[in-house]
Order: sequence, then C-alpha cells, then structure tokens
Amino acid sequence: MGAIQERMADVARYRAEGTAREDFDEFWSRTLERVVAKPLHDRRESVATFMQGVDAERVQFEGYDDTPLHGWYLVPKGTERQGRKHACLVIYQGYQCHRGNPENYAIWLQMGYAVFAVDTRGQTGETGNHLSSARGTIKGWMTQGVLEPENFYGLAMTIDAWKALQWVSAQPEIDAERIGVYGTSQGGGLALQMAALSEVPRVAVANVPNLCHLEFALMNSTGSVSEIAEFVARTPGALEQVLTTLSYFDNLNLAEKIKVPVLYSAGFKDLICWPETIAAAYNRNPAAGKELLLYPFMGHEEGPDEHRLKAYAFLREHLRP
Repeated sequence: MGAIQERMADVARYRAEGTAREDFDEFWSRTLERVVAKPLHDRRESVATFMQGVDAERVQFEGYDDTPLHGWYLVPKGTERQGRKHACLVIYQGYQCHRGNPENYAIWLQMGYAVFAVDTRGQTGETGNHLSSARGTIKGWMTQGVLEPENFYGLAMTIDAWKALQWVSAQPEIDAERIGVYGTSQGGGLALQMAALSEVPRVAVANVPNLCHLEFALMNSTGSVSEIAEFVARTPGALEQVLTTLSYFDNLNLAEKIKVPVLYSAGFKDLICWPETIAAAYNRNPAAGKELLLYPFMGHEEGPDEHRLKAYAFLREHLRP
C-alpha cells in the first residue's frame, strides 16, 4: 500500500470516543421543547431577480431569540397553478459568510428544487445578533458565552437553523416530506446538527463540515475553532468549562441521533476542518445510506466538479426533485 492509500485508509477508519455529558439527551430535549412553540414572527416580501421562472422572496423570521433572521426563499414559478409541491433545499452558510444574491442558487432551481438560503446571525449579511454577552470575546463569534452551553453563541446558531426548518416545512409550496439540508464548512456542520436534531430533513450533504470532534479541532484547526483555542490560551483555567460547552454541539456526539442518509466530504489538505474530525463524526453515525468521500489533494472547499456531481446525484436519489 502506497503512502496516499495508507493515509486514506487511516482516515477512513479513524474513530474517537464520544464526549457527551450525562445530561446530553436531556439538554437537547429540554432546549427543543422550549423553542418549538416560540413564534416565528415571519414576513415574506417579493423581490425582483434576473432569473426567469422563479418566485423570489426575502424572508424575515425569528429563531432562538428576537434577532430578525434573513433568508432567500426561491420557488420555481407556477407551483400552486400546477397543483404540485416542491422538494426543497435549506442551505446554511460558512463561517463569516452570508447568503449572497438569489441568483447564486440558480443551479438548484434549474434542477427543480425550491431553496431556502439563510444567513447566520452576526456573520455579515443582513442579519445581526441580539444575543447578550456577560464578558468579552475573542475576535469573531465563537467565544460568545462559551463558558456555559445555555448562553453559548453556538446554541443560538443551532436553534436558528432548526427554526428555519420549522418555517420552510410549513410553507404551502413545499412538500414537507422532501426537504434536505446542505452546507459547506460551518454550513456543513449545521446540516449535520439538523440531521440529528430535527425530524424535517430527509437527507443531508455536509461538505468539509465544521463542528466535528471539537477537542481535536481545538488543538489543530486554523479556522473558527481557533478563536476558542485562543480564549483558552488566555484563560487556561476555563478549559474544562469550554470542553463541557462544546460537547453539546459537537457532531461527534450528535451523530448517534442521525437517522437519514448523509453525504460527507473531507480534504486531506484542509487545516480548518481536518479529515480526522469529519471521519470521527462519520464513524459514529449509525444511519443507513451514509457516505464519506475523501479527497487527498483538496483543501477547505465545497469540492471539485466531480464531487458536486456526486452530491447532485445523492440529493436526487433521496428527494426526487
């Protein structure tokens, strides 16, 4: 076996012990029970685009708190007149990215999907962040409230993503039995969380997903998790509190809750979402229909054309657009 094949084999079988605390399941049951009935206070506003045959709307809704969250809701024209409902992709964004323009999603619409592309609170775009913070943070968003899971920015981000699924599954144009989640990096991590925590998605595509095997990432990642590493470097006495908080949001632990098919990808030149972190989460996922695609010469990116075609086929198999 050559060096490349050996490395691929090592990553594919990489496993890590779970870090879930004793109240892990109770934490998520209590949290979701608290937010499920929270009003969305949603608004839909038609917008013009350069695309033909698409009804485009700017959506505003509330998730974890009263922060107005924004998304593009894009549906092929004539849905109601044709008496049919559409399969839908909910698309989550990478760290410090936003949803961009409606035209960015034309390829999905051409394939027959409706799209709900949502911002992440605070991370550029139109969406702010009303979450309060009892102490200062490091750089971006990942250390806000990191000493307590109930006050952690990551909790608000996760619940926002969960409420986006609640919103879209209730829309009259959408077939609630054919909704998938899609994302890259942070967006891929959120897609995995939603596959674990929500009954809405029927399939997930997680390209180089973040929020996996967070203790490993804390030591090695050059991405958003490095903000948390810097926080611990400055306050080393807080390490155990930080690890406890992260354990509730780690896809290593959430993986065991997944029941739907998931397509993962990992690049061996990725220093943000190391392939070991992704493989660790993948190998704890008990669901049928999962697949991990390994790319020895890929860095931190959505993937080459070959990967995109595989993702298209994977979604088509499970959503039938």
